[in-house]
This record gives sequence, structure tokens and C-alpha cells, in this order.
Amino acid sequence: MTCDLLVIGGGVAGLSAARRGLELGLDVLLVDSGEWRTGARRHLRFSDAATNLAQGGLAVVGLSDDSTGSYANGAPDSVAAHVADTLDAGAGHCDEVAVERIVAGGAEATEWLIGLGARFDRADTAPSGSVSELPPYSRTKEGGHSARRIIHAGGDATGAEIQRALEVSVTGIRLLQNGRARQLLVDSGRAIGAVIDDPRGRGIVAASATLLATGGVGQIYQATTAPSGARGEAIGLALDAGARVKDMEFIQFHPTVLFTRRETGRRQLVSEAVRGEGAKLVDSRGASVTAGMDPRGDLAPRDIVSRAIAARLRELGEDFVFLDARHLQGFPARFPTITAGLAAAAIDPAQDLIPVTPAVHYTCGGIEVTPEGRTCVDGLYAAGECSATGLHGANRLASNSLLEGLVVGKAAAENIAARQRDARSRGDSWAVSAVRAEAVASHALEEGLPRPDLTAEQLDRLRRAMQRGAGVTRTEKGLREALDIIDSLPQSVQVMAARAIVEAALRRPYTLGCHTWLDAVDIESSGRD
Repeated sequence: MTCDLLVIGGGVAGLSAARRGLELGLDVLLVDSGEWRTGARRHLRFSDAATNLAQGGLAVVGLSDDSTGSYANGAPDSVAAHVADTLDAGAGHCDEVAVERIVAGGAEATEWLIGLGARFDRADTAPSGSVSELPPYSRTKEGGHSARRIIHAGGDATGAEIQRALEVSVTGIRLLQNGRARQLLVDSGRAIGAVIDDPRGRGIVAASATLLATGGVGQIYQATTAPSGARGEAIGLALDAGARVKDMEFIQFHPTVLFTRRETGRRQLVSEAVRGEGAKLVDSRGASVTAGMDPRGDLAPRDIVSRAIAARLRELGEDFVFLDARHLQGFPARFPTITAGLAAAAIDPAQDLIPVTPAVHYTCGGIEVTPEGRTCVDGLYAAGECSATGLHGANRLASNSLLEGLVVGKAAAENIAARQRDARSRGDSWAVSAVRAEAVASHALEEGLPRPDLTAEQLDRLRRAMQRGAGVTRTEKGLREALDIIDSLPQSVQVMAARAIVEAALRRPYTLGCHTWLDAVDIESSGRD
């Protein structure tokens, strides 16, 4: 099997690349690990993509409905202000050029998405003197943002709407669902495809370019908001292919995840937008959790709020704090997804305090790429949560993840199409033959690749080690204990991702962003990277 562009992953980044690739005339093959269920359907469905779960929204400035942000904020917003907020949240560790390019590209990419059929919530009324028949999009504010610039859909179902629109847009694409990439194929420094397993067995895909978009590492921890497929596999695959990773120590813990006594599994997220609308974090005594920690209080960046919660829980010897949303009007209409999740736990936000605690939410680092998704390996690209463009630095700004996946996924396809055109104009052969890919795969088998899988018991050991040793707060002793367990396990791609996190954390013996180091005096306040 051959193609111009092999896309591995079916979330916002992968589907944006696939759709844009189709528009530009690329022969695209999409591989996704989600289970294919029999029966009629109107369009493709990638239910295990993390994009489906994104509640808060998409941070973007410059859309045509309110190009200056003046209607939403009463004063102008700007790309420069969004860039400044991103750099501040990233604790001085962002790549400023990447931040500027991705944030500046947000409006064009979002208008493209809207053109594909994405429907975002609108304000109740149009501004006085507006020539548009429709009100502008409703915008909210979240932690770390200086303005209301976050558009949303279905109240708190933004990711699901973006996923729906992109799924419809790639109807008819060549697809291997129930497929899992086991190894990337590299020949003379160029990525030329992948070894793919599906229920029929093992096969080889020869590709002129390969894009990894499989999500983050949440599922190698015990408590996470991530879906079941987020096990860091792209990290291990890319490392084996010769790509670089960076900033792996920066694992973002979302401050407000519904507390449960279950030991493992995906947790119910309580979006930052709830605090953006006025909910307050309090402890069991009714005292503010964040007072005195940061002038922005409960709307400080996630690393600061998570650290404040962890400190209060250590102080009180308790497992959770509370989110008080009892005074908010219209909670069910604004947050229907959250309301349903709380109802399943017998919690009424109009009457009850919501028990919350931090849990693994987002991988800020990953495979090192340019703003077009290019890795250091020719022909290999990555986008979305498995990648590290430098946008997030040491801590991701709320609602910048959908932005990045959309902008970089689209840009990757455009870069690949441009390279194909350039190669053809020079008379060079850009295509990769199946015979060549088969030969590379055969050689890799002789060297012991693909890597082994973990048993359920081994995966559980890994999750426990990562939760204890590389959690929201870290010590050298805990990290080294986690590394000992990592050394004892089969060296699967998931274990490689875990090793990259722990080793990166050990190389940074001080607090920065969402990497909180307890062994030494906190030097974060004395100077960020």
C-alpha cells in the first residue's frame, strides 16, 4: 500500500492535515486505532480522539465577526496580547517565533474550519450598528487570558463540534481503522512509511510523508482526563526513527478534575471556563485556595492553580478541594456536558460543592517540530499533543491546544504539498515504492523491532510508578524510584515515553511551569527560562 501522506491519528491535528491534504491533491491514507463498529453511519467516527473531550474552547483573535475583539471585551484585543499571554503562561520557556506564527495563523485556520461546517455558539444579540444579520460568536475568558477570546460550541462541547465537522469533511478518505502504527520506516535518513497492525494482521504502508498525530501520554498515568489511546506511543516511535523530543518534563495537570476514589481511568474534567464564569476554589474550611498565590487568583495559569491545590492538600492532609459554582446562573445551559457528568456522580452544581483535584491533562512537550510540523527526520511530521512546537513552553495556556492542532495540522499538509510540487518541478522522484518500504521493514525485524507490548499488569505498574514519581509535585527520590521500575519493564514505546519524561525531569532540579520540584528552594520566581 502506498500514499503521498500517511496520517496516524484522527483528532483535530490529524484530520486537519488529512482534509487539507485532500484539498491540495495529495493521496492521503488515514490510520486510527479507534474501534470500528459495524452498522450504517453518516460519516467517519473517531470516538477515542482527545479532541472529542475538549470542553473549554478555541482561543483565537481576529475572526471576521469581531475582528478587534471590542464587542466581546469592550476594548480591543489583539494577536500581540494573545502572544503575550501565551508567553507568560509558558513561564518564559516558549519559542517566541513559533508562538507568534501559530497564534497569528489562528484566525485564517478557524475561518477555514468554519467553512467546513463547524458551528460555534453566538452571542444573544448583535452589537449596535452591526451590518451582519447574525450576532458575533460568544467568547469566554479562561485562566491566564487577559481578554475574552475563546469561542466555544454547544456550551462546553467545543471539541466534539470541531471533531464532527472535520470527520464529515474527510468522508471518502482512504482509511485503516482499528489500525495501530508499530514502527516507522526510515531509509537513509528519510521516513518512508510505517508498519501497521490491524485485525487482519501486519502490513506495510509506503508513504512520501508521514504525520504523527496520536495525542499525549495521559494514559501512562493512573489519573488523567485523556482517552484510552493517549499512551505516548508516537514519542517512542519517533525516537526509534531518529527524531528528537523536548520539554518532556512538562506534563500539565488540570487543576479541576472531578474527584473519584477509582484508582485508574479517565476522569471527568470540570472546564476552566467554569472558573472563567465566576466559580471559586475553596478548601474544606471554606477558605480560598489561591488567595495570596497569584494576583489572578483562580484564573491564574494552570500550573500555578494546580500547585496551590497540591500545597493546600498537603497542608490539610486531604484528597480534594471544592469548586463552588452554586451562585452561577444558567449553569446547565452553559455547561451541559459537565452538568451531565456531575449528575452521574449525584452532584447538583446549583446546590452542592464540586469536589475537584488535579489530574494529568496535557503533554506540553513532545516530538520537536517546526510550526509546520516538520521533525529533524526528512519526511516525518508531527502535530497536536504528541508534538512540541514551542507554543506551550513549560505550561500550556488554556484553549491553545485546539488552536495548535488546527493550525499546525493544516500547515503540515500545505508544507508537504509544496515539497511534492517542488520535487516534481525538478523532475525528482518524490514517491516511495512499496518494495523499498518492505525491504526496510524486513531489516528492522532482524534488529528486533517493532518493540514489545506491555501486559495489563505491566501497564498498571508503569502507571503507578509515573503517578507516584512524576506527578504534580516531584522529588529526586520519587523520580529515581520511577526510573527503577521503568528499567525493569519491557522497553515498549509507552515505556520509552515514560523514560523521556522522568529523565527530563531529573535534568531540571527546580520548579518551572508545570514541573514542580520539591527538593530545592523554588527558583522559578527568581527568573524564568
